[in-house]
Amino acid sequence: MKPRFLTLSALTALTALLGLTSVPAQAIGRLADVTIVDRDTGATLPVHYAQGEYWVAGRPGARYAITVRNRSGERVLAVPSVDGVNVLSGETAAWDQRGYVFSAYERYQITGWRKSSSEVAAFEFAHIANAYASRTGRPAHVGVIGVALFREQPPVLAPAITPEPYSPHQRRDSSSNNSGASGSSLGRLREEPAPILPSPAAPAAAAAAPQSEAESSARSMSADSMAKTAPMPSAKLGTAHGQRETSIVSHTTFTRLQEQPNEVISIRYDSRENLLASGVIREPIARPHMPRAFPQSDNLSYVPNPR
Repeated sequence: MKPRFLTLSALTALTALLGLTSVPAQAIGRLADVTIVDRDTGATLPVHYAQGEYWVAGRPGARYAITVRNRSGERVLAVPSVDGVNVLSGETAAWDQRGYVFSAYERYQITGWRKSSSEVAAFEFAHIANAYASRTGRPAHVGVIGVALFREQPPVLAPAITPEPYSPHQRRDSSSNNSGASGSSLGRLREEPAPILPSPAAPAAAAAAPQSEAESSARSMSADSMAKTAPMPSAKLGTAHGQRETSIVSHTTFTRLQEQPNEVISIRYDSRENLLASGVIREPIARPHMPRAFPQSDNLSYVPNPR
C-alpha cells in the first residue's frame, strides 16, 4: 500500500495560479521558492546569509507562515519541519515522513502544526520555553525551519505486448498434435521491460529504485552551528503551538523518485536583537557628526536629508 500524503485544496490551487506573477524576492530554493511570511503584517521576512546559513528575524508573538511555491512543471513532495519536528505528524523530523504534495507551479502557505485534515495550530514566534519542541522534550533543534523536496517517480508504463510473426508451419504442427482443442494460436506474448527515467540530480542507481517508506532510514535535520561567543540580549526564539485555525487538505499518494531528497532548504531564525548581537544582521555605520562653521547657512539651496 502506497503512503498517503496531503494535497492542497482547489481554492489554494486557484490562488496559486493567480499569484504566479508575484514571486517574492527573498525566496530560497531551486525546485521550489521558500519564504517566511509575517502573517500579522503580511510582510515577507528579509533573508540574511551569514555563517554559511540563511537567517530571518522573527517578532516575538507574531504568527508566521512557510510559503512554498513549486517551480517545476511536475508534482513535488515537500516534507516540512519546524524546530526539528515534522509539522504534520509531530514526530522528530526525518526525510522519509509525510509531507505536502504540490501540483505543478502550485503555491501554498503552511501556517501551523496540522491537527487534522481541516485544522492547524498556528505557528507563532515565542520564547524558547514556550516552543512546541521544548514543551515536548525536544529543545535541541529550536530555531530552524526545514523543507525537504522530492521529485516524483514517473508512472511505470504498461508492458509492451507484441505477437510473434505468424508461421504456417507453426500452425500446421499445432493442429496435427492437438486432438481435442479448437482454434489456433498466434504464438507466445513477449513482454518488453518498462523504461525508468533517471533523475538528472541523482545517481542512476538511486533513481532506479522508487522510494520505500518502510525501508528509508530516519535522519535528523540538525542545523545548530551558530557559535555562541557572547550572551544574547534576549531569549532565543522558538515556534509555539498557537490558536486553532481552519486549513483544509485532502489525501493523495506519491512515489518518490529517490530515497534522498532532491533538495533540502534550511532557514534559521531568531529575534532581530539576537541576530544583531551575533553579527548575522549588520546595520550600516552611522556617519560621525561634522561641525559646521555656519550651521544655519549651509546648503540652503537644497532639501536636507531626513534623520
